[in-house]
Amino acid sequence: MSQGQFHRALSLRDVVLFNVVAIVGLRWLSTSAQMGPSSLVLWVLALVVFFVPSGLAVMELSTRLPGQGGVYQWAKHAFGDVHGFIAGWSYWISNLVYFPSLLLFVSGVFLFVGGNAWLGLGDSVLYNALFTLAILWLALGLNLIGLERGKWVQNIGAIGTWVTAVLLIGFGFYVWLRFGSVTSFEGASLVPNFRQFGTLAFFATMTFGFAGLELAPIMGDEIKNPARTIPRAIFVSGLVIAAVYILGTAVLLVALPTETVDVISGVPQALAAVADRAGVNGLARLGAILIVLGGLGGVGAWFTGAARIPYAVGVDRYLPEALGRVHPKWGTPHISLLVQGVLASALLLMAVAGSTVEEAYIVLVDMTIILYFIPFLYLFGALPLLRRRRVGDEENVVRVPGGEGVTWLAGGLGLLATILSLALATLPPEGSENPGLFVLKVVGGSLAIVLAGLVFYFRGKRAAR
Repeated sequence: MSQGQFHRALSLRDVVLFNVVAIVGLRWLSTSAQMGPSSLVLWVLALVVFFVPSGLAVMELSTRLPGQGGVYQWAKHAFGDVHGFIAGWSYWISNLVYFPSLLLFVSGVFLFVGGNAWLGLGDSVLYNALFTLAILWLALGLNLIGLERGKWVQNIGAIGTWVTAVLLIGFGFYVWLRFGSVTSFEGASLVPNFRQFGTLAFFATMTFGFAGLELAPIMGDEIKNPARTIPRAIFVSGLVIAAVYILGTAVLLVALPTETVDVISGVPQALAAVADRAGVNGLARLGAILIVLGGLGGVGAWFTGAARIPYAVGVDRYLPEALGRVHPKWGTPHISLLVQGVLASALLLMAVAGSTVEEAYIVLVDMTIILYFIPFLYLFGALPLLRRRRVGDEENVVRVPGGEGVTWLAGGLGLLATILSLALATLPPEGSENPGLFVLKVVGGSLAIVLAGLVFYFRGKRAAR
């Protein structure tokens, strides 16, 4: 399909907001705060060994190959068609399982809008199913009819995330100055204990929380002047994302004792706590509304970005050709979006069906992490290969600053963090009744998904011949 079928709808502002709403997950603040003050050091460590290296790698790769497909195209040009397919297939499937967890988080936070009268609905299968499906198809529908309209779902969501972070950090700083912190930030409490499995698991979660800078370049043909816009957006949004995670976690610890932080409602909890101490009413409900808007934007960002992967693979005829169609009026891969919506809805209904699928869902979440980080192995590996082959327009390539030494250091750190996250995802959770079976399910299931994708690849290859 010709590139001209897409509409270049995303400006620098749009890509900055897109990155923020796609990457900043306020639920990760609650998760990290459960670790205590040492989580602040872990955030900085994840920033240094993964976020910065991935940003530098994406910055250069997106200017060498700025078209549609992102990591799929980078892996394809560096390692060949089959490896490009594995990278793209793994990335797409991982997102299908990611949507239910994000949507269920949003449905849980939304109940804080109604206060105690609504909180009892948290265990309702009917409520969770209807609410999450409504959010999913609202985000899909708005992005289906064109990014000119759909981008405002992401933009409003990013603004909601920003405002929530500003309220949380601003009021938290005020409360800290006036009343002090409920958590002690002594030297020993800031030192992570890497001999504990929980510390390593938290670090992997934070690495996952920093992932997402590779998403916007997947829509390269829909970004205005992508070779200039994407690097600038990475720099601006990177500063915002790092500040929100580190300062936001600190404020949660200032406002709440570590043992009281809830993984879903931690941010509304903290807003309520600082508002109560500052004498401000209604801040928790306002925060819940803003978090829901941010969640809607996050769903829209990941949904519309991930749908470009099966489009690009469909263009290459390794998946059904229909996935490679672009709507003549809307300029979107409408078939790819609709197929993704149906598959995500099915997984979502499985997730909310009740405790009978709870163990299966935990396995799926770990498989998601494995499948998501597989493309990063290709991403960090593609950088030196494409540079050595001088792929792309060298005059417009934004190289990793600092020379070859910095490039290899950044790539090595990013690759190490990726391998560690992959390894930790295969380990069974504490208290697992049958650890061996759990590992078999996670590793075997991930391998089965990759092999299932390769069936499509080789069938498409034969059909093309």
